[in-house]
Amino acid sequence: MPEYGASLEELRALMEYRSAEAKEKIETDYGGTTGLCERLKTDPNNGLPNNEEELERRRNVFGANEIPPHPPKCFLQLVWEALQDVTLVILLVSAIVSLALSFYRPPGEDTAGSDDSEHDAGWIEGVAILISVIVVVLVTALNDYTKERQFRGLQAKIETEHRFFVLRGGQSVQVVVNELVVGDIAQIKYGDLIPSDGIIIQSNDLKMDESSLTGESDQIRKSPEHDPIILSGTHVMEGSGKMLVTAVGVNSQTGIIMTLLGAAKTVAEEERKTAKREGGDGASGAEEGTAQALLDSKGDEAMANGKAVAAAESDGKKERSVLQAKLTRLAIQIGYAGSFVAGCTVLILIIRFCISRYAIDGKSFSLADFQHFINFLIIGVTVLVVAVPEGLPLAVTLSLAYSVKKMMLDNNLVRHLDACETMGNATAICSDKTGTLTTNRMTVVQSFVNDVHYKDTPKIESLDQNTAKLMMDCISINSSYSSQVIPPKQLGEQATQLGNKTECGMLGFVLALGKSYQEIRDRHPEETIPKVYTFNSVRKSMSTVINLPDGGYRVFSKGASEIVTKRCKYFLGKNGTLTKFSSKDAENLVRDVIEPMASDGLRTICVAYKDYVPSSKKTADNQIAYSSEPDWENEEMIVGDMTAIAVLGIQDPVRPEVPAAITRCQEAGITVRMVTGDNINTARSIATACGILKPGEDFIALEGKEFNARIRDENGEVSQEKLDLIWPKLRVLARAQPSDKYVLVKGIIDSRVTDSREVVAVTGDGTNDGPALKKADVGFAMGIAGTDVAKEASDIILTDDNFTSIVKAVMWGRNVYDSIAKFLQFQLTVNVVAVVVAFVGACAIQDTPLKAVQMLWVNLIMDTLASLALATEMPTEELLKRKPYGRTSPLISRTMCKNILGHAVYQLVILFTLIFYGEVCFNIPSGRWAPLHSPPSKHFTIVFNTFVMMTLFNEINARKIHGERNIFKGLFSNPIYYVIWIATMISQVVIIQFGGRWFSTSALNTTEWLWCLAFGVGTLLWGQIVTSIPTGSLPANMTIGSGEAPTNDPLMPDYEDSDTHEKRSGQILWVRGLTRLQTQVIGGERSDHLIPVPLSSAPTDQAIRVVKAFQAGLDRREPSLTGQSAARLREISRQLRLQVDSENRSRSTSRGNIKETNNL
Repeated sequence: MPEYGASLEELRALMEYRSAEAKEKIETDYGGTTGLCERLKTDPNNGLPNNEEELERRRNVFGANEIPPHPPKCFLQLVWEALQDVTLVILLVSAIVSLALSFYRPPGEDTAGSDDSEHDAGWIEGVAILISVIVVVLVTALNDYTKERQFRGLQAKIETEHRFFVLRGGQSVQVVVNELVVGDIAQIKYGDLIPSDGIIIQSNDLKMDESSLTGESDQIRKSPEHDPIILSGTHVMEGSGKMLVTAVGVNSQTGIIMTLLGAAKTVAEEERKTAKREGGDGASGAEEGTAQALLDSKGDEAMANGKAVAAAESDGKKERSVLQAKLTRLAIQIGYAGSFVAGCTVLILIIRFCISRYAIDGKSFSLADFQHFINFLIIGVTVLVVAVPEGLPLAVTLSLAYSVKKMMLDNNLVRHLDACETMGNATAICSDKTGTLTTNRMTVVQSFVNDVHYKDTPKIESLDQNTAKLMMDCISINSSYSSQVIPPKQLGEQATQLGNKTECGMLGFVLALGKSYQEIRDRHPEETIPKVYTFNSVRKSMSTVINLPDGGYRVFSKGASEIVTKRCKYFLGKNGTLTKFSSKDAENLVRDVIEPMASDGLRTICVAYKDYVPSSKKTADNQIAYSSEPDWENEEMIVGDMTAIAVLGIQDPVRPEVPAAITRCQEAGITVRMVTGDNINTARSIATACGILKPGEDFIALEGKEFNARIRDENGEVSQEKLDLIWPKLRVLARAQPSDKYVLVKGIIDSRVTDSREVVAVTGDGTNDGPALKKADVGFAMGIAGTDVAKEASDIILTDDNFTSIVKAVMWGRNVYDSIAKFLQFQLTVNVVAVVVAFVGACAIQDTPLKAVQMLWVNLIMDTLASLALATEMPTEELLKRKPYGRTSPLISRTMCKNILGHAVYQLVILFTLIFYGEVCFNIPSGRWAPLHSPPSKHFTIVFNTFVMMTLFNEINARKIHGERNIFKGLFSNPIYYVIWIATMISQVVIIQFGGRWFSTSALNTTEWLWCLAFGVGTLLWGQIVTSIPTGSLPANMTIGSGEAPTNDPLMPDYEDSDTHEKRSGQILWVRGLTRLQTQVIGGERSDHLIPVPLSSAPTDQAIRVVKAFQAGLDRREPSLTGQSAARLREISRQLRLQVDSENRSRSTSRGNIKETNNL
């Protein structure tokens, strides 16, 4: 006998039913929801006992509410991935061939030019290159490893932010969703993302959005009588209720689908391998396409819409950030240029060698000549290694990962890494008022009761007793029962507000009057309430129907005063007398009460009621007599002809730190706009207090209706031209619908009025803010007041709901952008110098002055170490004293171009002087034209050492990119920087003095060292000269990466999952490492983060049954399936059917073979 009255398999099967079938199944098999609660040993009113032992037992029986994450890649896998870099593979092969050839001596070869010890030491260079490649691979793998760990840490942090209200031991407690168990009674409300499957046991006007599972955007009404099934991964769009949790983790619908996706992924991989083996890409290619559609987000959209274009548009925003697009394009362009120079270098070296050896010297071809060709290939590949800036994605990754970690301390939880950098370019912030600019601690400070305007809390004795009772009943009952005010634990502390803060403010008013709202609620439990019209952004009010003791109903309503008063026909006047409330009275109320309250920055709420009584019992004018049950679905009639009880003025004070933060934004060139659902006067008052509106300035504040009237054409469509006339001056948008916010954000982003296109950040907390948060370049969701839907749509979660945290995000974003610009300035200087020196050396002296191992060391300094040093600078207040870059500003500005070219000229002049005249200056033997395997020369050691010294000192110059004179400012504020710099310097001394043949170096004396250092320090002095050249005198087009990177750019790689997707043949090989980095880290929303689940033990046909049940549920509601998830489910179903067929075929074949054997 099972421990509980329902097994895991039974509950899983139950969740396959939909609508009336589900209700019937629950009634038949379990005796209704009450019976099911009894079987699961839970109390519908008090929930489970808050006993860890009992909860653990349930986890063991029914599973935990977790989906096991995909196991992380081990270090060896990352090493293998790092080895996929084609340039490193070529180097490895070349080094091995070079190593083999160094031991080969052709018979009769003339060795007069070099002694035996020199020839015997020829193997050292090959081994040194091998070791260098191993170091590069290990460093890359280590970076990937730490980065993946950080990413998982971030994911874990985001997951622990998702909490849910459940009843445990009769108390409403908030738990992390992972701690939910089967049998829990969960309280669900507007804006929640459902974390498990369940059955509704009580609901108030509950509507769900199941599009995340079904693709259908219609809102589905849920109730115990109509459709009791609630599925994980769906959103509560309206209402509230209580749900019995019946399936968690891998047994919930989301878990099952993700399990099936894991199965489909395996099938798709098998299909791909088969197609590859067969070598055909016709029919099998189509199969692969459908299989991949399961695994690729673009495929989902394309399948859903039938158009790849629509897919690109639908999720284009999250594909690449502004900086990412420009960096990728730049990296590829540099790579092409580097590949071209490397190719030319190898060609010139080979042609020159062939002409001089075979044509001029007349020697015949010998196997030993291969060593020369391999050496030329090594030189060419090394030039490519230095030219290709694979450090760019690494710098972006390091900078973002470092910033994200630090931003958590500043109350910014970053969900998409690229949002951090985009924030640095923000030119506009559209902020909510409540909770972001204000404290979100509501208090009723003024009230208008019985025709008296109270400026503080009235004494209950001074109020008419009937009015006071109606007012307190309305406040206590007509609110979410999860909204509570917990008294302070110690004297002097503030009470804790749980739930909706406006409701908490009003409940606090009941407590201040000396009454208990809980006692009132206890007299009217939620189960006894016939109907609730929950608050939403369209209604801007909430209404609740209760039963009257003598028969009949009372409707309580509360909401925005100008909306509720319009529905009122009566008002409770002096001493509680019932007075008619005409339109003239309404105007007087607005003028004398509502506007003065709003001008004080108060939110005004009107509370009202209406009684329905049987025809025989009507005694008062404001009662509505009925003979048959009122039509509760006719909301307009139910909430019409009401009686106003009172108007309350609720204060939500401006956060004390906000005005200074807004001033800092304005100084930084960022426009702050307030978008709020509040009254225009309240909004204007708060905006003035914050500094968004300033007296005497030509800025405007509009209400949503007027805003729409001004921006729409005669067909009611939004006109970009009309919008462009308004948004630059608009500072406050009041009484705004979520659609207004979306239109404003989209209009500003699409506008081309300003020189550099606007980059917009948006804050939001409500479910309906989702579209605006998604459309914005950076969406901020409120961590405390925000709904789960808003958090899902956002890029950054503000864990303290505070506007000042947005300013910190701007600072970090600008710091990321600047860190990457510093690294670019530094790297491109080294790139130009190294490539030119290698190329000219190859052309002029048939050798490269910088040997392969030396180039790899420079590459290590330049890529990994410099990106680490420059990407970890801390932000300073100075960052907020300049204007934002904007969307179309160049990646490399004129000042940076000036610095790159200026320093490259200095370094090239010094290096070429040393290469061609160094032996004269230092009175040493020349290193030019040295035969293969010659011992290292002092001449070229000085060239190498000088290059590294100039590079190291230029790293100090690179810390400033805006033409600052003092390059040492803040040098010691970043220990990572100076530790890396000093470590690199010490390593260089060791390499020069003790590197010997391993690094092709010869020890230098003190004089030579001082000269090398002098050339290095000269870089700092030369930097001051370069800074003195006025940037304005340079040509305007002397910039790189200006304008927007085109979305369909042929240079751009497709970011695909490298595990399951083949790369396009035309794509240049070395981009693989770049895309791997960006897919893993910067993409944020790639398909491999849709963590596959280990396949369930259930047979395949059962999995198909789940899909069929799902489709049946869909088909009952909507015959045409167009949603992406529906397409995904169909595809899974198809794949699984194929799997079953193939299993059946193999079974029948094996049976046939057995039969034949028996016959024989």
